[in-house]
Amino acid sequence: MILDPPFLLVDLDREVPHRVDSTDQVRVGFAAEPTEVGEEFDVLLTGAADAPRPWVTCADPFTTGRRLGWLVGRRPAASVALVQVLRMGAALAPPERLVVESLAYSTLQGGADFEAWLAATPARTPRPADSPVRLRRQGDRLSVTLDRPRARNAMDAATRDALCEALRVAVADASIARVDLYGNGPSFCSGGDLSEFGTSRDPAQAHLVRVHRSPAALLQRCGARVTAHLHGACVGAGIELAAFANRVLAAPDTVIRLPEIEMGLIPGAGGTASLPVRIGRERTAYLALTGDPLTAEEALEWGLVDEVTASAEG
Repeated sequence: MILDPPFLLVDLDREVPHRVDSTDQVRVGFAAEPTEVGEEFDVLLTGAADAPRPWVTCADPFTTGRRLGWLVGRRPAASVALVQVLRMGAALAPPERLVVESLAYSTLQGGADFEAWLAATPARTPRPADSPVRLRRQGDRLSVTLDRPRARNAMDAATRDALCEALRVAVADASIARVDLYGNGPSFCSGGDLSEFGTSRDPAQAHLVRVHRSPAALLQRCGARVTAHLHGACVGAGIELAAFANRVLAAPDTVIRLPEIEMGLIPGAGGTASLPVRIGRERTAYLALTGDPLTAEEALEWGLVDEVTASAEG
């Protein structure tokens, strides 16, 4: 059944899945029990407990599907761009996934939905830090700590650049056997710094900066040696970057969320490249489209984190 373009909701218990050629719809399927389906769907919902990937377990799949339709209707451009980027990602080399994500993100920065979100959002006071990232070397181990606790380690331009410098050390020095990524204060990272949102009025230039100064690109190169230690809020960039790590540890108070669609954007810190590797594009789409929080235990069940352990701040 088609609710409102660009959204398609299919009852897989009643309708035989067929190939869908349209690329400009968010396609959601639901069933009482997980069943074999092709690559047609962007999200798959079921009422079965502990459903395997790519399915998402929910109490009422039809109601959840209708809610997704409403959410897509609120932010159609961002929602469609999200699933298009996720679909393409599987066929691209890892560095190219970041480029496609950035191109879509920059396009949406010039869109009406993002402009409306900016206009409705109160201005935030910048809280710069003298040293937003701390490094500590002990033998063959390097600790990298986000250190803007008053801002819950929100990722501003200075923090992004400092993190890039830290990760370049790991990339360049093969004698570093392990990199531990921490966040100081109440949260690992609360996402992009809202005080800087909308300050760049040139989306094309923003794209060039994003791909040139990219912690995600560096994590793609050294992630096999990285362990991320999550706690508190892990929002947007806070989980997008951490998901590149070979091992992700989460304190019990960890809460994960992808809020960008509501802003009229898509994840822009590498999340469309990192999360699908761990949880698949369908569950990534569900997290991003809904913006719903994911607890540490839920993230463990999905494979987004590898272990729930004691809180560890840098």
